[in-house]
Amino acid sequence: MISERLTGLARLTFGNRASQVYLGVVAAVAVFVAIDTLFVHHDDASFAGVWLFFVAAPTVFVFFVGGGLFGESVLDSGPFLYAALVLSVLIQAAALGGFVRLLRDRPSGGHPREA
Repeated sequence: MISERLTGLARLTFGNRASQVYLGVVAAVAVFVAIDTLFVHHDDASFAGVWLFFVAAPTVFVFFVGGGLFGESVLDSGPFLYAALVLSVLIQAAALGGFVRLLRDRPSGGHPREA
């Protein structure tokens, strides 16, 4: 029972083109941020990491509000930041998969047009 639900959730998150494209964009942005952080010298701070928050928005901000309820030390911790980013991306990929399934599984006979 649980394995069937996990399989369905994984299929919903990773098993359709829209979710795959979204996860590909997130991976490309993460690689860009990693390369910019590790190999590019900046005289000032780089804002490349902001792009990760753009692709994880709006759910990442819900996690930040929730983390803010536990205090400033939670928001400033690295593990919370990375967990919030990963969970946000996975939630949004599952939501995209659900939307695709909703569009694909709707009845083919539409409503009659009004004259």
